[in-house]
Order: sequence, then structure tokens, then C-alpha cells
Amino acid sequence: MGPGAPLSKIAVSKAHGEDSPYFAGWKAYDEDPYDAVSNSAGVIQMGLAENQVSFDLLEDYLEHHPETSSWGSGITSFKENALFQDYHGLQSFRKAMASFMEQIRGKRVKFDPDRMVLTAGATAANELLTFILADPGDVFLVPTPYYPGFDRDLQWRTGVKILPVHCHSSNGFQLTLASLQSAYSNAEASNFRVKGLLITNPSNPLGTAMSRSLLEEILDFIEEKNIHLISDEIYSGSVFSYPEFISVAELVETRRHKTCEGIHIVYSLSKDLGLPGFRVGTIYSYNNRVVTTARRMSSFSLVSSQTQKMLASMLSDEEFTTKYIRTNRERLRKRHSYIVQGLKDAGIRCLNGNAGLFCWMNLTQMLEEKSVEGELRLWKMILSEVKLNVSPGSSCYCVEPGWFRVCFANMTEETLDVALRRMKVFVEKIKGRKKKLIS
Repeated sequence: MGPGAPLSKIAVSKAHGEDSPYFAGWKAYDEDPYDAVSNSAGVIQMGLAENQVSFDLLEDYLEHHPETSSWGSGITSFKENALFQDYHGLQSFRKAMASFMEQIRGKRVKFDPDRMVLTAGATAANELLTFILADPGDVFLVPTPYYPGFDRDLQWRTGVKILPVHCHSSNGFQLTLASLQSAYSNAEASNFRVKGLLITNPSNPLGTAMSRSLLEEILDFIEEKNIHLISDEIYSGSVFSYPEFISVAELVETRRHKTCEGIHIVYSLSKDLGLPGFRVGTIYSYNNRVVTTARRMSSFSLVSSQTQKMLASMLSDEEFTTKYIRTNRERLRKRHSYIVQGLKDAGIRCLNGNAGLFCWMNLTQMLEEKSVEGELRLWKMILSEVKLNVSPGSSCYCVEPGWFRVCFANMTEETLDVALRRMKVFVEKIKGRKKKLIS
């Protein structure tokens, strides 16, 4: 093959989204990472939604249950892990995963382990569902602001398009039935075939959970339009204050499973349990054909047997999971309050949030120009001068410039203090510049 031989359309496509400021900030951090001792002037990573506040609970569990992370006794156990496993996944792990998801939802719902399809994280789960539910050129409605990785997950390899459903700060960026109807009508007018709606509940990047009444309207909407709903609930165990998390699964049970074939839930252990490196996700669908097809396609994104056995043991220990869920929520609540107060002391307001590993920070008053270009200039200043990697709202397709997602759970409180001090100095510096211009 010659050096000039052409590659596939997917290989040369820009749809992955890696040129987005969201990913560019990660690269800047990788090139100059903050370290309190060896690089105290480095970039602090506040663009990564990773949960490290309760990692000590996992370490403590493994220390007191060493058998959980070992091969087991003898060569037979090693052989069981090393040889071929059915792509359905281990029954023991699917049962433990279902039980953990039920605990997070206050045991108000039941999940059938036989309907659970294991995937290598939520990224694989969302892409797999998109392949199953839509064809190239079809459209999925996605409320904004949304997680920038959805460009990659839903569009890059599938050929499916995202049609943003724009939400606004006037109501806390909450989705409305009117905005859904408008987006659907616009899609039809443009001759797009809408195949589904993807919601993130709780929201990334907003850090807010959807109300029961809104979820009811969403279910009525997808039934009326005869389209699918993907409910990405990967932050469901990270709701730390009122109102409590309401899963779409609760509404399915309330409606006695009527017309639920278009409803599909995505979950993973990356956020609530803080295990992104283990690559464990799941699809829970109420549609038999989707479950069957997803199992077949999951061959491309399996979870290792060793990972499943280890986590099956941990998640089956209800005493541990109960303590973990309770403690993790309380720690997230305290950390969220801490950063929101710290930003407030610096003159910065955040959207009222009750979930997730981040807050939605309002820097509109710091923009020299209320535009995407003005927002990106401010972002570059924060990245290069303040040495903080935060995610600009435009990378999340927010229509109002000046909002930023800032993560708080992937660092120590000491590092967070450094970040807050830097931000306060920067705000005072910007105010000083504005005063000079006025005078």
C-alpha cells in the first residue's frame, strides 16, 4: 500500500470533535499538569468530571476484602478468568449491577438482570444504542447545553446527526415541552427523520436533576411522535440534595409498562463509583429486540471477566454499597457547597445545582464581547494566565455566551483552594482593567 492511499470517510471525518476547546483544554493540562510540589504553577484540571472524593472507601473495602481483587485460589480460577466468556456477561455481575441501580433509586424500581447489556462504559452504550435505533442521516434531539462527547458518541461512526434543542438561562436551562415541539417541527421542515431524544438526567454540564412532571411530558412526547428515548443516568447516584433523583424507570413502573418499548436507560460505574478506568457501562432497554441486538453488538465492547468478578463481589455487599452511596452523596454535597461559596467570594455566581461532579459557572459579566468569540477569548485567558482548564459553554452548545462547566471532585481540597485563589485574583484583575478603560 502506497503512502498516499486514501482512508475511509470515518477516518478523515471531523465529527469526533477532538478539535473542540473541551478536548483542547485537556491537552494543555497534559502538557503542563499542576503538582503542589514539582509544578505549582501548572494547569489545574477542572475539565474532567471524575469522582475521587470517595475513592478511599473503595480502597478500604479492597484492603479488608483482598479476595475481591485476587484471581482466587489456584490455577482453576485463573483459567476461568482467562478463557472465553459469553458476551451476555456474568450473571453474578448483572445481578449485582441491577441491585446497585435499584439502591441508587431508593429501591422504588426493579431491574431485571436478564435485560441488562454490558458495555465498555457509557460511551460505548450510547453509540451502540444509536446504531440500533437510527440509520445514517437520521436525527436525535439533544437538549443543550450537553456533554461535548456526545458529538463523538452519537455521530462520528454512526452517521446519525444531533439536532440541538436549545434551552435558556431564563428558566435555569431546563428543557420545556415547547422547545421540544419546536425542535421537532424544525427537523421535519428540514426533511430530517427524527428517531429519538437523548436526555442526560441528572444533567451534564448543568448539575441539575429533572422533575417528575417534565419526565411525564417527555414520555408523552415520545409516545405521540413514536420516537425513542435514551435516558443517560450515569450521575443518578450523585444527586446530593433536594429534589431527589427521579429515574425514567419509575415512570415506566407507574404506567404499568404500557408503551415503554421506546425507552432505554444508560448507566455506568465511571461517575457514581469513580471507576472510569474499569470501563463498565450498561444498557437497560424495555424493548426485547433492542436487548437482543445490543447483546450481539456488545461483542465489540466487552467488559473483562476479571473486572466483572471483582465488581460483582463489591456491589453484592449491600452493607458496603449502602454506606458508599450515603457517604459519597454527603461528600459531594459538601464539596459542591465549598466551590460554590468560594466562587461567590470571588464575585462569581453558579446555577443552582443538586447533582454531579461540577457546577455551571456564570462569567457573562467578564466578557468583553457577548459572543462565542468573546467567550473563547476569556477561556483562553483562564487557561493560559490563570492556568485552570474549565470547559466553555460553547463546547456544550450553550446558546448564551459566558457560561462554563467547572469540575470539583477530581482533586484534593487543597488543590481546589489553589484554583479558587487563582480565580479570585483573576476576577480582581479583570475588574481593574475595566475600571481603567472607564476612567
